[in-house]
Amino acid sequence: MTEAERQIESRDEQKERIRKKYKGINADELDVILAKPPDSLYEESKERRVAVYARVSTGDPRQTSSYELQKNHYLDVVDRHPGWKLVEIYADEGISGTSLQHRDEFVRMIRDCERGKIDLIVTKSVSRFARNVLDCIGYVRQLGEMKPPVGVLFETEGIYTLDHRSEMQLSFMATTAQEESHNKSEIMNASIEMRFRRGIFLTPKLLGYDLDSEGNLVVNEEEAKTVRLIFFMYLYGYSTQQIADTLEKYGRPTKKGRIEWSPNTVLGVLQNERHCGDVLARKTWTPNYLNHKSKKNRQDRNQYRQKNHHEAIISRDDFIAVQKMIANAKYGNKGILPELHVIATGALRGFVSVHPRWAGFSVKDYHKASESVYDPQLRLPDEPQNIVVDEGSFDLRGYEIARSQFITTQNQLTCTMGIQELKFGIHGIRKMDNVEYVELLIHPTEKALAVRKSTKANKYAIWWAQPKDGVIVPRKIAATSFMKTIFEMLGWRDDCRYRVRGVRKQDENETVLVFDLQDTEVFLPHQTPPSTDEEMEGAELQPTEGSSATRSPARVSAYPAEWVESFGDEFYRHVHTRDPKGFSETADWQLHAPGQVFNEDPLNTTSREEIQLGISSMLAEMDNTGVDSNE
Repeated sequence: MTEAERQIESRDEQKERIRKKYKGINADELDVILAKPPDSLYEESKERRVAVYARVSTGDPRQTSSYELQKNHYLDVVDRHPGWKLVEIYADEGISGTSLQHRDEFVRMIRDCERGKIDLIVTKSVSRFARNVLDCIGYVRQLGEMKPPVGVLFETEGIYTLDHRSEMQLSFMATTAQEESHNKSEIMNASIEMRFRRGIFLTPKLLGYDLDSEGNLVVNEEEAKTVRLIFFMYLYGYSTQQIADTLEKYGRPTKKGRIEWSPNTVLGVLQNERHCGDVLARKTWTPNYLNHKSKKNRQDRNQYRQKNHHEAIISRDDFIAVQKMIANAKYGNKGILPELHVIATGALRGFVSVHPRWAGFSVKDYHKASESVYDPQLRLPDEPQNIVVDEGSFDLRGYEIARSQFITTQNQLTCTMGIQELKFGIHGIRKMDNVEYVELLIHPTEKALAVRKSTKANKYAIWWAQPKDGVIVPRKIAATSFMKTIFEMLGWRDDCRYRVRGVRKQDENETVLVFDLQDTEVFLPHQTPPSTDEEMEGAELQPTEGSSATRSPARVSAYPAEWVESFGDEFYRHVHTRDPKGFSETADWQLHAPGQVFNEDPLNTTSREEIQLGISSMLAEMDNTGVDSNE
């Protein structure tokens, strides 16, 4: 017998043994222990502790009838089953079903199930239980795994969750309910958008105003006194806590009639543009219809502003001044109205002083301040004109200056910037004779940062260096107040850090450092993979040599892909753009020329004397209303 024949015979024997094994044994030789019959929902004799969950999707009083009908209906349902015993009716009124947030009764019901108090939950439909697929399936499974298991009966769909055949049907119904909620959300958003486009705005209750029969805002003079007092006190220099304490002392009610005030409540009044007669619609938006969490609208959705929409309680200029003061209060500048100062003469002409703690200025504000000291017709063109090379001189047209980023930073003037801080290199500090305080100035058009010496007494002074072990060393400069605006001005990414190089300009005894903000080295965050990144101003970013992920660097240094094709800028273009124009066209640099206040549209705010008089008269009037100020 060949080997092949032996293998065939062996396989036939194996098959025969398997056939004999699966013929089984005689049924009389086997004892069967029967399983318990499946749980029957409608077995009348079995006792069940039943909970009812009811919900209406809005707090409108007209929905109260639906709420009461659900409760009464399920009382009758429980009564029809002799073995059912009602534990409690858990009812959420005026709460959306797409999220468990604020559904206090639902959460309490689940906790009672965990404590073993409930055997069965009865509810009208899947959409009443949850319109979020994950929540619905997740809680049904959680309830089914409890000891003993808790079932859910969805009456409309006829689904009982302890039936092993129910999950597929439940998943389908929950998905349908979630999509229905999504569609309703989209329809509502579209409706709101159409209203806003036609200047039809929502008019919630607001301190200082009542609503007439057509829903228009009408000044409530008694409440308006509280609004004026809040604004005047803040303009005068009082903190929000001091204002809240004063309002409580004089028993001034909020719009809801309460006399308890908090700093946040006061801040809400100060930041509401409707008090100056304007309306700004869609200040917040909801990215996810499932969790209903709103976030500040940073041009994520259309906004609509209408000026002079209704009668103002506060002048628009007073309102704008208050917003600027609020923006700066978080950086320690309480009660101060910030100003932009621009250098009007010398080599630093057009540079705008950067205050270390002043916020509230936009990129547009910096540009306007800088441009205010120029005659537009006399500005030099951005591109170099005809290049003339003197006889005997080298003609360097076509030659390039190697980029400094590819050369070691040792002994170079550098500044590294992040969205919240910046830090200068030690060599820049030494070039400035180791002074501890400097002033920063920025030219928004020429994209240049200048550093000049200062003293601690200067309100624009920035503490950039400190003594350590007998030497002056750099220190990190907290720059949250202004760096965000600079990042926006330069089109930089918030999650990256940027390193720029500078040069020292010196004229007799005057010294200034100038940094080119367009010639940068970029440090990507660690989590960014060292590969192409098209988000960087539309250009690919190439990792530097040796910056592989295995080294786990804190940040990955990267450069635009187009740099592969060149060493750097063309020589004459580099010379033209390297320094701000003022250093080449000004005979007298005047590096310490003071800045002048920029006020394109000066605010006509209420004078300090009028504010003081207004506060005194309003408080005196409140004293005479009969309210005990000592309560």
